[in-house]
Amino acid sequence: MPTPVWLIGTTLLALLVLYFVGIDQGAVSIFGSDMHVHEFVHDGRHFLGFPCH
Repeated sequence: MPTPVWLIGTTLLALLVLYFVGIDQGAVSIFGSDMHVHEFVHDGRHFLGFPCH
């Protein structure tokens, strides 16, 4: 597979992971008030230095 395809795929995956670990919570969650994703990555958020409460 050509290099640009890998770069684009890796970038999109990294941005998706960054959103779920660093941004997804409460009012800005794409899942509404469902906190399952937030609780799943909660310890990772603190380990990486993202505040959440």
